[in-house]
Amino acid sequence: MNDTPTRSERRPDRAALVIAALLAGLAALIAFNTHNLPEGIASYSRVGPRAFPYAIAAWLGLIALGTLVAAWRNEFPPREKDEIQPIAWIVGGLVLQLVLIRYTGFAFATGAVFAATAMAFGRGPLWFTYAVGVVLAMTLWFAFATGLNLVLPAGPPERFVLDLFHALIAMFSGGGPVPVGA
Repeated sequence: MNDTPTRSERRPDRAALVIAALLAGLAALIAFNTHNLPEGIASYSRVGPRAFPYAIAAWLGLIALGTLVAAWRNEFPPREKDEIQPIAWIVGGLVLQLVLIRYTGFAFATGAVFAATAMAFGRGPLWFTYAVGVVLAMTLWFAFATGLNLVLPAGPPERFVLDLFHALIAMFSGGGPVPVGA
């Protein structure tokens, strides 16, 4: 006789029930906050600032309902066991970014997240992935700071790159060399 319970005999998937409850709670929170927006906001149009949050809340509610039904029927495939080491690398990289960003700026802090995530996926060596992450993050920071005029946290390396950029612009625009840091 087979002692393995069939799908219909098993209990509902508790983790999926929790996810369904969280999705429903998020949908309710979005709907509640949207309902409490002040009346005068963008009243010149039929589709105002309430339309899309209500649509998002409705979709989240439908997803929550679908997740609830699938969890109750236990239709989710069995989950694999989590590997703690990659999770620890990624969480450690995020914590390191939170600690470093204030002192080193965006590029060095984001390079730490990049390197830690690369290690979690089995890529390395750490020094190389960190260098690649810093270069990519510095490029993004520079594009955001100069091209979009958006401010990301700047540390000494970012300020140096920005000063160097302004000095090069001044030099090639006929203004002559500008001292770095001026």
